[in-house]
Order: sequence, then C-alpha cells, then structure tokens
Amino acid sequence: MQRFPIHYIEPVFRPPSEAHSLILPVTNGCSWNQCTYCEMYTAPQKKFRARDEQEVLEEIRRCGESLIAQRVFLADGDALVLPTHRLLRILEAIRTHLPTVERVTAYCLPRNLKRKSVTELAALRAAGLAMIYVGAESGDDEVLARVNKGETHESTRDALLKAGEAGIQRSVMLLNGLGGRSLSRQHALNSARLINATQPEFLATLVVSFPQGMERFLANFPDFTPLNPRELFEETERLLDALELKDTLFRSDHASNYLVLKGTLGADKARLLEQVRHAIRQPDQAGLRPEWLRGL
Repeated sequence: MQRFPIHYIEPVFRPPSEAHSLILPVTNGCSWNQCTYCEMYTAPQKKFRARDEQEVLEEIRRCGESLIAQRVFLADGDALVLPTHRLLRILEAIRTHLPTVERVTAYCLPRNLKRKSVTELAALRAAGLAMIYVGAESGDDEVLARVNKGETHESTRDALLKAGEAGIQRSVMLLNGLGGRSLSRQHALNSARLINATQPEFLATLVVSFPQGMERFLANFPDFTPLNPRELFEETERLLDALELKDTLFRSDHASNYLVLKGTLGADKARLLEQVRHAIRQPDQAGLRPEWLRGL
C-alpha cells in the first residue's frame, strides 16, 4: 500500500474553512505556545520546531506525483515564523509540483510579522500566500495580558495593517467570553476598535472553552467568571453594534458557538444584530445549538 506523502505529528489543527485543503506542516507546534486558553499544542510531541526544509520540499514533490490539490494550508501554529527566503522556496515548490493549487494559507502570530517588511510580505503574496489566519482573540490589552497572549492591541493592529498593505487577505478570530464577566464590556468594545481600524476581509467569533480544564487559565486569571449563553449573546451584541466595517465576511458558526451567525459587515449588520437580540429575548425560539453539539 502506498504511503501518504506527508508525515504528520498528531494532533493536527486547521481552520474550519480549510477542511478540503492539503495540510502541509512546515513547523511543528507553536513558537509562542503560552496562551493560557489554548490547548492545541500542549502535547509533548508538539514541542515547537521548524521542520527540515529538504524534508518539506521532498514531501511537496511526492504530493505532486500522486495528489491533485486546489488549496494548501501551511501548518502548524505559525508558519510565518520561518524566514521569508525559506517560505519563498516552499511556495515555489508548491507552484512547481502542485500547479493546480489556487490558494495557500497559514496561521500567523502578529509577532511574526514584526520581523517582515511589507516588501517581503508582498513577495510572499506574489508567490502564492493568499491569506493568513490571525487569532487576535481580543483587542483589549487587559484581557490579552490576563491570558498571556504576548500581544497588545497595537501589535495586532500593526500586523494586520502590514499584511493588508502587502495584499494578503486577513481572517481574524475573536474569542467570545474571553474576558469573563468582569472584562466583557471592554473586551467587546476594544475588539471592535481593533477590527474597525484594520478592516479585515474575514472575521469570526468563537466561544472560549476549556475541554481539558481551567487550571492553567485560572492561574493567571483567578477572578475569571465564565459567561452564560445570555451574557455571551449580550457581548456579541455589543461587539456587532460597535463594528463599523465596509465589506467584511462575518462568521460565528464554529462548533463552540450557541448561535450561528453569517453575513457581511456592514451590509448585514442590522439583520445580525436582530438575530442576536432575538436570542437574548427568546432563546427557546432562536434555534440555538444544543450543548451536546458543542463538543470540541
């Protein structure tokens, strides 16, 4: 039996929208890996390292012999930590051996873009890197400090603006409920301020959850009180109401979300706000996702 041409170290994560993409690991784990809410790369085998470049290039070559792909997602947690020249060689190999690929994407930590100029990012865009997924999580500095994100409102804003200037699309994730009850208001309003300043092409909200428990999270945020569904909806209402976007595709349909929302901001802002307000007023009639379907 023919072996699959790519070697994976489980578990492997990718954004929901990359479900049909070829997942190509160029790093293992996450170079920061200190966010207290994140359990993705905490397993011992996911300790961060850059994968051997020749191994990656050989896997791309072998994929070209047996696979047809239209999209490639560069894994793991922050492929853009690699030097630009190395990423360019990987993108060139994808173009050469997988000529049907139309889009290459990757997760990206804001700090990784500090080291890259707009010219470098534009070169990556020209070589095929079409979009980055940025887990901003919050635009509020107090929330970011409490969850040990290692970023600030300013650092995230600057990274998103730099990528946008280079022509790379940005898909930004915010974590509903990350500030708990005490910081909910400022979390929503400062997150809206971040998104308004950067006008990303895509925006998604997920609900913070702790499948493996809250011990690590509470060590840095001992007074955290989780939001109940109504409070989560109220926080979403506050966020949406403060957003002033021109043409951003908005999704709140991750498995963690009770309420599924889809639309374009700002064209669908009024409709989305009404959906959230309906869920606050009449949750039994809002078509909420049952708890058993929210398992991650």
